[in-house]
Amino acid sequence: MTDRLFSFWAFFNYWLIREDRYSLQGPFLSNLYSELLKFRKERKSSDLEIEDWRQSLLSNQKTIPVVDLGAGSRKVNEPVRKISQITRHSTSGRKFCQLYQHFASLTPAQTIVELGTCMGISTRYLASICEGKVFTFEGSPEIQKIAKQNSKDLPIEFILGDLAETLPEFIATNPTIDFVLIDANHTYQGTKSSFDSLIDHLSTTSIVAIADIHWSAEMERAWEEIKSHPKVKVSLDFYEAGVLLFDSPLEKKEHRVLAI
Repeated sequence: MTDRLFSFWAFFNYWLIREDRYSLQGPFLSNLYSELLKFRKERKSSDLEIEDWRQSLLSNQKTIPVVDLGAGSRKVNEPVRKISQITRHSTSGRKFCQLYQHFASLTPAQTIVELGTCMGISTRYLASICEGKVFTFEGSPEIQKIAKQNSKDLPIEFILGDLAETLPEFIATNPTIDFVLIDANHTYQGTKSSFDSLIDHLSTTSIVAIADIHWSAEMERAWEEIKSHPKVKVSLDFYEAGVLLFDSPLEKKEHRVLAI
């Protein structure tokens, strides 16, 4: 089965079983979900300058060389790509950028890690609620150059290179991480390896988000294994992303498939 066909069936299965706020039982999960919806509603007029930045990238027809260290792009996989194409096909939309924002805001948000900067759109959303600094990792030099534009006054540190080398170096000097967004190479091995490297540096107040959990069969396999980790207490599937919590008042591990 091709990745595109797999994604179609994965979405169909998600659509069949997803829950909304009215079907959730118990105050913890119901409140968690309601607060996400409330957050998005309250920030309807926030961070519009980031969307202006997105629009400027979407209209930029300049081409740049791209270094792919993972699965690459499904729609545009040439070694030289338009900035507009990269932005359209490889960045998170506003809805999910706000989802990452919200869950990051539930942590102390002192140390936020983003694996996969891309054009720096989700990076900027995270920076706008960060209480400390966002450390964002990118493997492609020319993409990082674009992402860094007009960011000198933001609490962001850009880290360039192969995650297999840069992430262990970062972890060695940053033992506690509050929020992680894994949105890098979209392979089973890369996603699982990143999570395994980070797990011992997460506390009960930490939260992890993983983008594109149903992008391919191997990404779904990584998600299934990661959410089954004994330290994970709650896992939330929003189709385009999964969220992991490591603290919960619930008596047993919970997994929910939620509409957004």
